[in-house]
Amino acid sequence: MSILQEFKDFAIKGNVIDMSVGIVIGAAFGKIVSSFVADIIMPPIGVLVGGVDFTKLAFTIKEASSNAAAVTLNYGNFIQTTVDFTIIAAAIFIVVKLINNLKRQEQAAPPSDPEPSKQELLLMEIRDILKSQK
Repeated sequence: MSILQEFKDFAIKGNVIDMSVGIVIGAAFGKIVSSFVADIIMPPIGVLVGGVDFTKLAFTIKEASSNAAAVTLNYGNFIQTTVDFTIIAAAIFIVVKLINNLKRQEQAAPPSDPEPSKQELLLMEIRDILKSQK
């Protein structure tokens, strides 16, 4: 089997396609949450703590000189990213919890017994007749 055929077989498997779709949707979801945090959540928090824009918070380690830029520790971006992660993790937790609840409900529902076939009905009638003759 050629390498190209093996790759084709691998790429067409359902799990790989599902995983690819999940990664693309996850990336888009991450952008949405980042925008939500940066544009909706953090501005009111910044106002509450005195008009601070968290993305601009930094500690200067070395001032800029004529030929080098300033060396800064951008802890505001770290705070922003931490809030992004927390919201994304909470949203994914809620989605996984809902999916798990749906799976449990499907498993909890007892499967309905199928209707007996004509042969089974006939055999049950014969059994009942034989029992009544004793």
